[in-house]
Amino acid sequence: MTLQENTILTHQEIKHKIRRIAYQIYECNVNEKEIILAGIESNGYILAKQLKLALTKISNISPQLCKVSMDKKNPRNQISTSISENDYKNKSVVLVDDVLNSGTTLVYGVKHFLDVPLKQFKTAVLVNRNHKKYPVKADFKGISLSTSLNEHVDVVLVGKEFKATLE
Repeated sequence: MTLQENTILTHQEIKHKIRRIAYQIYECNVNEKEIILAGIESNGYILAKQLKLALTKISNISPQLCKVSMDKKNPRNQISTSISENDYKNKSVVLVDDVLNSGTTLVYGVKHFLDVPLKQFKTAVLVNRNHKKYPVKADFKGISLSTSLNEHVDVVLVGKEFKATLE
């Protein structure tokens, strides 16, 4: 396969998807003054930062970033956030990750936030692979792909050229 054949999203397409997701988040939170963008470390947090920039440009909402740290290989292990529970209590939270594959990372991330009363809880991903092992869905998604279990989606959100490829 050549580079062109396995590119799912180009830099420009990713920027467009981020802007579209930001508008969807804004529409669901139009009456909110502040929302929490909880990005799963590492690419999910980078995506959350990009969504924060986009939301700041299109709305009066004040998005607050929260880094969600977890062991993706053993998601039942301790999960921590960069902000305290009081900082997101009774607020609208969007849990952000780059790729929704089996749903394991997202479902354990959701579980962590359910210990605190929230005003609203949504999920956002750039790529939804449709291989769910758990009943979790992305409320906001950039693209949905039906891929084989042997394939891997790689998302690069650092540097000057963002890209998503299928390997």
